[in-house]
Amino acid sequence: MKALDDDLLILGAGGKMGPTLALRARRASPHRVVAVSRFSDRRAEQMLQDAGVETIHADLLDFDELSRLPDAPNVIFMAGRKFGSTGAAHLTWASNAYLPARVAERYRDSRIVAFSSGNVYPLVPAASGGAAEDTPPGPIGEYAQSVLARERMFEFFSERYETAVCLLRLNYAVELRYGVLLDIGTAVFEGRPVNVAMGMVNVIWQGDANSVCLRSFALCKSPPAVLNLTGPETVSVREIALRFGELFGCKPKLEGQEAETALLNNAARCHALFGQPSVDAKTAIEWTAEWIRAGGTTLDKPTHFETRDGRF
Repeated sequence: MKALDDDLLILGAGGKMGPTLALRARRASPHRVVAVSRFSDRRAEQMLQDAGVETIHADLLDFDELSRLPDAPNVIFMAGRKFGSTGAAHLTWASNAYLPARVAERYRDSRIVAFSSGNVYPLVPAASGGAAEDTPPGPIGEYAQSVLARERMFEFFSERYETAVCLLRLNYAVELRYGVLLDIGTAVFEGRPVNVAMGMVNVIWQGDANSVCLRSFALCKSPPAVLNLTGPETVSVREIALRFGELFGCKPKLEGQEAETALLNNAARCHALFGQPSVDAKTAIEWTAEWIRAGGTTLDKPTHFETRDGRF
């Protein structure tokens, strides 16, 4: 971050990852860090301001507001829509495809790191190690299709204007208040069944995902660089539930049967570039169990990781 030549603008900074990403950037960067969001959670906005992050209220789908945002040589694009896509697909496509096109044109002279998703890949055999960056896309459902459209828009404008871009295909970031591990652990703790049809998952500690994002400006190029972003482990949902059962002293309720395929992401290239994550899945499970047992706060946003038909 100290090597970045100027200010950093984070678009869509009020979501699940944005506030912690902005805080990490502020600690590391000698330059101005600006977070843009509607900031429905005013506590998150106040936390950022207290840490020295500048905040701007803006609805990015209001293109007059988008045009008035400050210029910045370095831009992180985090805005998007996933849950609620079924029944409101038009809004998902506007958020995930049309908005990126407007952003890519507005910030064509910047370097852009844009979050994508491992959902652009097809389901792959559970024993395969996951889809790599050269795996042909095979998005399932309108959400995943719109995320691939997001990538194509950044690709189009990158080639048109020679904008340096890096696309991060993430799944799944976890922290104590949100994520696949919290979903599974809470179900076990409360005695609710855990569906194991999506038999395997990848996870990465959110702090590690944020660190990779901030270092990915060095990868930006035209046409865009693509980087898978997740942890090194392919973790069994059944084994995660059983481990939470051990930690809570109870027997998990499991339902369904593991399918032969899963949504998996091979991030070997990421780890070769940036090293192994600082927090492994085993540790994250143990931390999450302690958090659940202590009654820690959550974002109350289930991941629906078990969804296999692409309907979110």
